[in-house]
Amino acid sequence: MAENYVGLTDTGKVRTNNEDTFITQKVMGNRMVLAAVIDGVGGYNGGEVAAAIAKDVFIDRLSGLQGEIIPGMIDAFKLASEQISAKKQSDKELESMACVATMALVDIENNQFFYAHVGDTRLYLLRDSTLVKISKDHSFVGFLEDSGRLTETAAMNHPKRNEINKALGFTSQIDTDESFIETGQSPFLPGDMLLLCSDGLTDMVDKSGILDIITQDIPLPEKAIQLINTANDNGGRDNVTVVLVKNDKQQHKPQATMPASAPVKRNDEHDDGITPVRPQTKTERTPQDEPPMAQQKSNLLTPILGILCLVFLATSIWLYLSKRSGGKPVASASSSAQKLRNADEVKLQDAIDAFKGDTLVLSDTSFKSPVILTDTLHIDQDTLYIRIKGSLVLQRDTAYHGPALSPGTDSKVVGLNNITFKDFDVAIDLQNNSLLLKNTQFINCKLPIQRAYNLPAGKPVTADFLATRLHADTRISTPAKPNGAR
Repeated sequence: MAENYVGLTDTGKVRTNNEDTFITQKVMGNRMVLAAVIDGVGGYNGGEVAAAIAKDVFIDRLSGLQGEIIPGMIDAFKLASEQISAKKQSDKELESMACVATMALVDIENNQFFYAHVGDTRLYLLRDSTLVKISKDHSFVGFLEDSGRLTETAAMNHPKRNEINKALGFTSQIDTDESFIETGQSPFLPGDMLLLCSDGLTDMVDKSGILDIITQDIPLPEKAIQLINTANDNGGRDNVTVVLVKNDKQQHKPQATMPASAPVKRNDEHDDGITPVRPQTKTERTPQDEPPMAQQKSNLLTPILGILCLVFLATSIWLYLSKRSGGKPVASASSSAQKLRNADEVKLQDAIDAFKGDTLVLSDTSFKSPVILTDTLHIDQDTLYIRIKGSLVLQRDTAYHGPALSPGTDSKVVGLNNITFKDFDVAIDLQNNSLLLKNTQFINCKLPIQRAYNLPAGKPVTADFLATRLHADTRISTPAKPNGAR
């Protein structure tokens, strides 16, 4: 076993067979390290067969690779997918098998690595005690996590976390879609480390826990053992596989150089240490030679220029704000002062702003009932469902006449569950947003929902503005279009 790379796999605590496999060996005339983690899918035996096929193809195709690296890796992935599909055709008992894989070719001599990836196995880069996820998960839950809509903890516990949308042997799309295989190249500096792993690790151990283990001052094999043991200690629901590769070359740290103690001699200095006095010409004048009046003018000019700059800046700001308000002068602070927002509405808005997932669950016990709104609650997330445990009443402050809730233009889908709107002129102000309601009530609201469509100005528009039918439980259905409608 080489000192700078190691691979380890384990069945886990729940499964009876291991559909994972890995590769850690030198290829291309020992110039590069081939590291890969392959996770088979398709049930007992099927996943193992698919993973074994991919492993054999990767080793055979890349051992003597000539020419460009990444095209060779892509070719290996396509060939593995083709052979898995062929095996499925010849053996109907294996027709549901496929595999996901992450591969790296590591050129330690030239401080770089190349990678190819399909599925939800992962590639991480450790540099300066910071762990960076390089690959993207090709799954719905992985997309939500990578885009910030779902926290790592929520993704690890999501019921659909193991549903993938890309795999080798899964579809012929790999041959026509250039984006099907994720590839890349990156520097691999002395001291850097790569971690390739199956989801059996990342479903059981979070990023912080992984970082704590691999930054310990222990040999690579012990780090791999600790990663697998921790996954098993946390439940071991799946097979666990890890591969570690380290650039073990010595790190070069720049040394600070002290400045020379001897002063640098000017060109007009003599060896005897005496600097000759240069005769002053009529055009030269020292500051002491300036008349007193000239010095006073110079001293006064600086503050005058500063005042003029401030006046110009203030005028520019006033004109800008006036233009934004439709050409009307901006009201003074005293005349436009608004009522301060109360603690509950601030807490509710902060909870919405800070949430990074797609379903925000709040308890009605966290808020006074009702929550009095003195301003609009804004939603800027792409997708956000707000669900209240119990029920929450939002009520208009008597001095406020704006909407209770207003999704922004970047918000595509908003869902509300167990919320009551009371006494608003407009309860929900929509633009081109989709709205889902469940157990939602509108009490004494002049206009429960107002929608404004943003359409291109000065251009012909062809669109269907479909009506909706609202039921007592606020479920929304869309009537079928008339025959011939487009």
